[in-house]
Amino acid sequence: MTDAFYIPDPANPNRFVSTELTRGPWSPDAQHAGPPSALLGHAIERCEPRAGFQIGRVAVEILGPVPLEPLTVTARVGRPGRSVELIEATLSTDHGPVMRANAWRFKLAEPELELPEQFLPSGVRPGPDQAVTSHFPSTQSIGFHTGIDYRFVTGSFEDPGPAICWIRLKYPIVAGTTPSPLERTLAAADSGNGVSRVLDWHQYLFINTDLTVTLHRQPVGEWVCLDAATYPQPHGIGLAESSLFDEKGPLGRSTQTLFLAPR
Repeated sequence: MTDAFYIPDPANPNRFVSTELTRGPWSPDAQHAGPPSALLGHAIERCEPRAGFQIGRVAVEILGPVPLEPLTVTARVGRPGRSVELIEATLSTDHGPVMRANAWRFKLAEPELELPEQFLPSGVRPGPDQAVTSHFPSTQSIGFHTGIDYRFVTGSFEDPGPAICWIRLKYPIVAGTTPSPLERTLAAADSGNGVSRVLDWHQYLFINTDLTVTLHRQPVGEWVCLDAATYPQPHGIGLAESSLFDEKGPLGRSTQTLFLAPR
């Protein structure tokens, strides 16, 4: 097993070899959406970077199963701006696009704004040192579940319903690099529907078609916490949403639209 989710292609800086660590829970031949979302974040942050700017929102559209194949990722500034700009990124196999992302990049206030203290985001969750390790119920020996640490404050993979779970990458998204705060957050946020699942893994599919992450600040440290809940409907559409935290407090929020169906 390699020690990263993706290996750069030395002949093409935009191409990456997918390793077994990207494998997801729905098919042995398809990736978990967390690693490719983080790979899109990797490209977005490197797209014409600007000092004093920060990504505030990333919206990922999952166009279909992402195979365990080499991927090409491209990013461009789709809408330039003095204070806010839109970055567009695409992830493709040799057969065409499999994921797309739009990201808003904001100019940070300098000096910082003087805001009423009572309206600033606050509150913490018990830290990862107070949480319990839980192992993802996968039949695959190697996959995304073996590339990250899950620690539950409340809930578990065995108990359906809302959960508070800390997540940490064991390996870099791209070999030879250190995962950025955005990469860590995107990789973790795509597990909201898994850690808070309400349907039986063996009887139902609850696959997300998208991932939207809004960050009002960047996370600090290796751990990202999801305070997650899933809301299913009998007609087959569901929603998973997570409040995002680090050990200092709130970071933002993520949502996933879910396709629900019997296996």
